[in-house]
Amino acid sequence: MVLQSQKNTLHNKMLGRRIPHPASTNFDADNLSPPAKRLKTRESPDGDYSHDASGDESTPHTANTYTYRDEIPDSDDESDPGDENPTSQRPTELESALPPVKTDKEAIDEYEAMRAGDEVSDDLKSRLSQRTWTRGKSSIYVDAFNLALDTVLEDEGHLFDEKEMEVLSQWRRLEYEAQYLYVRLFLRKTSAWHRISRLGYHSDISDIPSAATSLQCSRELPESSAAIQINPAELTPPEGTILESSFTFADSSSEMISTLQEASSLLNLEELKAMAKEAKFQGKTKTDLLKALQRMSRRQSGLGWVGLKRSDSEQTVASDSGNNEEGDDDDAISNMNRDKHFVRKIMASTGPCIRLSLPTLKLFERVHLIFYRSTEWTEKSLTTIILARISRRNFPDYIVCRSANIFPSRSYILEFESALRVQLRIDQILEFNGNPGKQGLEEVLGIFDEVYPRWEMLLKEEQRKEDRVYESGEGAYLRRFSPAWVYTRIVHKGTYVLGRFKLHSREHEVLNELLKQRLFHAARRGAWYQRKALLEEHYMYALDPPSGISDPEKQKKHWKRISRQTCERGLEDKDCHTIYHYDLQKRIKKLEKALKIPMREQHDFGHVLLSKALEVSVEGIQIKKNHPPPLKRRASAQITEEKQRSTKTIWVDESEGGGECSVEAMCLSSYRERGFKGYHSEGGILRTLFAYLFFDVLFVYIPNVFQTAYQTCPLDLHTDAFFPSRASEINHRLVEIANGNAAQIIRSVDERERERKTCVIGLNWDFELDDLLEIVGCFDGAALATVCKVMAQEYRVRGGGIPDLFLWNPKDKTVVFSEVKSENDRLSDTQRMWIHVLTGAGIRVELCNAIAREVREINAE
Repeated sequence: MVLQSQKNTLHNKMLGRRIPHPASTNFDADNLSPPAKRLKTRESPDGDYSHDASGDESTPHTANTYTYRDEIPDSDDESDPGDENPTSQRPTELESALPPVKTDKEAIDEYEAMRAGDEVSDDLKSRLSQRTWTRGKSSIYVDAFNLALDTVLEDEGHLFDEKEMEVLSQWRRLEYEAQYLYVRLFLRKTSAWHRISRLGYHSDISDIPSAATSLQCSRELPESSAAIQINPAELTPPEGTILESSFTFADSSSEMISTLQEASSLLNLEELKAMAKEAKFQGKTKTDLLKALQRMSRRQSGLGWVGLKRSDSEQTVASDSGNNEEGDDDDAISNMNRDKHFVRKIMASTGPCIRLSLPTLKLFERVHLIFYRSTEWTEKSLTTIILARISRRNFPDYIVCRSANIFPSRSYILEFESALRVQLRIDQILEFNGNPGKQGLEEVLGIFDEVYPRWEMLLKEEQRKEDRVYESGEGAYLRRFSPAWVYTRIVHKGTYVLGRFKLHSREHEVLNELLKQRLFHAARRGAWYQRKALLEEHYMYALDPPSGISDPEKQKKHWKRISRQTCERGLEDKDCHTIYHYDLQKRIKKLEKALKIPMREQHDFGHVLLSKALEVSVEGIQIKKNHPPPLKRRASAQITEEKQRSTKTIWVDESEGGGECSVEAMCLSSYRERGFKGYHSEGGILRTLFAYLFFDVLFVYIPNVFQTAYQTCPLDLHTDAFFPSRASEINHRLVEIANGNAAQIIRSVDERERERKTCVIGLNWDFELDDLLEIVGCFDGAALATVCKVMAQEYRVRGGGIPDLFLWNPKDKTVVFSEVKSENDRLSDTQRMWIHVLTGAGIRVELCNAIAREVREINAE
C-alpha cells in the first residue's frame, strides 16, 4: 500500500514549487561566475603535540563546498547526490577494514610498555608476535613504517629504480633515533620547517640534534637507467621532487634558508610583535606584520635606528647567531642589506631548523601509496594495522590475497601519481578556492582536452584486460589504481565545464562515451543518464536537428523521444544505482505528458511512486537553560545567542521518571506508549541487519580485497566496486531475503559467530537475537531487500542520513522509521534520499515534530 502524506512540514512547504529568479541574480545571463559559497571547515587530523618552526598551532583546513548550477537543473528535486566533498577527511580502505581499536597516545604507550621477557629481540616480526617494545630502541611508529616498507619491497620492489632503491637501502642503515625522528615528522604530512629545540621527543630520542644531523647528512646516489616520464597535462614532474646525484633525508636551515621571506615564516606571532616593536614597523595580524617587515627590508638605508650600531656588527651579531661565518668581518655595516640583518637575527632566535627533503619525502609517500592502496593516510593509519594485529580479537575466516600486480610497472604508478596531481589541480580550481571564474574554467577545459585522448586509449587497454586477463570480479578493485580511473573523474569534471561554456553538443558526446564504458565510476552512471536526458530534452534539438525535419516543434518532439529512451535505458541499466531511479521515472512521466502519449502506452510507476513522509506531532515539556550574561557585550552576546540556538534541545522524559533527556528519547517514549518497540539507532539496526544477512557475501573470495588477516570487511566495501564484483552472490541473497528467509540467515550466523563475537563491520553484538528476529518478521521481505540493495551499492555514502528512530510493532507486524525534528532542525540531502528509498519500498516513514506544550527555563550551570 502506498502511503499518502497528510501535509507538508513547515520547512518543506516550498518543495516542488518553482520560484522565478529575480534579475539581480543574473540567473539567465551569460555570467560564468557561480553563486557565492559557504566555507566548510574541518578539524586538522594532526594530533602531534610538537610544534612547527613558527610555533603556532596549525589552523584547521578550510575548503569551499561547491554546488554546480546549470541553466536547467539536472533533477526536479532540489538536491543532487553528487560528489562528496573531496577534501573531507576519511580513512583509507585498509584502515576502514580494520577493527576499531584505541589509537590514542595512551593505547600506544600501553602496547610499547608490554614486555614478553627480559631480552627484547630487534627483529620486527618478533616484536609484533611477542608484543614487545623498548623505549629508546624500538617504537610502534618506526615498526609500522618499516612494516609498510618491507611489505612493498618484498612484493613490489620492481616499482623503484636504482636511485630509489639506494635511498631505501640508506634508510636501513640509519640509527633508530634518526629513523624515529624522520617518521614522526613524516606523519605530520607537511614540508614545513621545525625548530629542533622544540621537537618534543626527548623521551624517545636521547640526542635530537645528533639525530637531525644524521638526517641532514648528504649521501651519494648511483645513476638511474629510468628516463624522465612525460604524462598528460603534466610535462615534467613537480620541481624539486626528482632525485639528483646526491640526497639528504632532511634539509638544514643553515643551508636552505637565505631570504627574509623564508626566515620570517619561522616566527610566531609573539616573536613578530617583539621584532616589530624593536624595528618600529606595525601590523595587527601575522600576515600584516610579515608584509610590513618585508616592505621595510627593501629600503636600503642605515640600520642604526632599528637597534643595530656599528659596534654590534661583529661581536653582537656573531654571538646572537651562535655561528660566526667566515666573511662577516668583510661586511661593513654601511653596506649591509637589511635582509641579511633580519635573516641573521631570526635564525639566531629560532636556532637550527629541520625540514624533510622533498625528493625523499615523495619517495616514501609512494611507498605508502602502494602499501595502503590509497593516497590518504595519517598517524592513525600507520599504527592501526599493528594495533589490530596485536589485539586479542576474533576475525572472520577468509582467504588473504595481496596481489603484486596492482601497479604492473614503475611508469604505470608514476602516471597514476601524475593523474592524482592533475586531479588535485582541478579540484583546487573548481572547489577549494572560491569562484573559479572564466580563467579557471578555461584552465580546466585545457586539462580536459589534454587528458581525453589518453583516457580513450586507456579505456581500450583496460577493456582488453577485463576480457582476457582478469578473472571474474578481479578487475573491479584493481581498476581503482589505474590512471584511467582518475582520468574518468577528470572527464566527468570536464563535462561540467563544457556545460558552463554552453558547449552542450560536445558535452552530450562526452556523456555518451562515459556511458559506453562500464569499467570506471559506476556510481556516477545515474547522474550521467540524468544529465544526458536533460540535454536531449532542452538543447539538442537546436544543436543537432534531425535530418528531414524542419519544423522546430517536431524537432523538439524527436529529441524528447530520445530523452525518454535515455531514461528508460538508465532504469534498465543494472549499474545505475537505485537512488537515481526516482528522478528518471519523474522525467519519463513528464516527457510522456509533453509528447501526449496515450495513457495505455505510458509507463506506470504506481508500484514505486514515492509517498512523502507522514507528519506526526509529539508534545512534551522542553527545558531551556539560560546562560549567564557575557562580560563583553557585543561579540560575546552574539556567541552566547548562537550557542543557545544551536544547542540540542533538552526535554523531560515523563514516561521514565521525569529526568532530562534528548528530543529523540522523548519521542521514543511516546512511541512505546503506542505499542511500538524501538531504538534510537540512526542506522545502527540497519547496519547490523546488513552484516548478519550479507556475512557470507562480505567474506567470499575476491582477489586483492583482503590484504591482511585482521580485516572486518573487504577493502572494496566502501567503493562502487563492491556490488559488481559480487553481483551474482548479492542478487541471490536479495532474492532469499525477499522470499522471507532473513530470519533463517540471521539465526544461522548468530549460532556460528556470537560466542566468538567476531569483528564484522557494522555488526553490534549488543542487539538481542530475539529483537532482530522479531524485526525481520515485521519487515516486508521485498522492502528489506530494497534497503539492503541500496547499502550494498554505496555502503560508505549511504551510511548516514537514516532516520533517527527505528520502530516495530510485533502485533501489527509493521516497521516504522521516524525522523525526529525539533524547532530548528531541517532535513539534509542524505535524509531526504533515505526517505525516498524507504517510502519507495513501501516502508512507513514519519516526520516526528516535537512540540513544547510547556517550556521550563532554568539557569545553566
